[in-house]
Amino acid sequence: MTETLYPEDRKLITLARATRARNAVAEGAAVRDETGRTYVAGTVDLPSLRLSALQTAVAMAVASGAKSLEAAAVVSEAGAVTDADRAAVGDLGGPRTPVLLAGPDGTPGPVVSAG
Repeated sequence: MTETLYPEDRKLITLARATRARNAVAEGAAVRDETGRTYVAGTVDLPSLRLSALQTAVAMAVASGAKSLEAAAVVSEAGAVTDADRAAVGDLGGPRTPVLLAGPDGTPGPVVSAG
């Protein structure tokens, strides 16, 4: 599957995987905005604030002034991207924004759209 991904999308998976490992969190995520900038994040799991890694990465992009997203990736043991994660990506990138899911070893699964 990795040979069918664009290099920029493989980079998102690599960044998400590295963030997951470095921060020892359940998920790592990365998004790329309309200018090519990337934002990475891990799961936020505090008593008063819980955000998935992908929600956090989208929030970081918005807080940094991104107007849209080109793609998103999440590295997780989950078998699918949650509806809430897809909605967060879709809110900024639109319903056709690709969302890549990869396992902890970085092996990509199917690409879904945000919408």
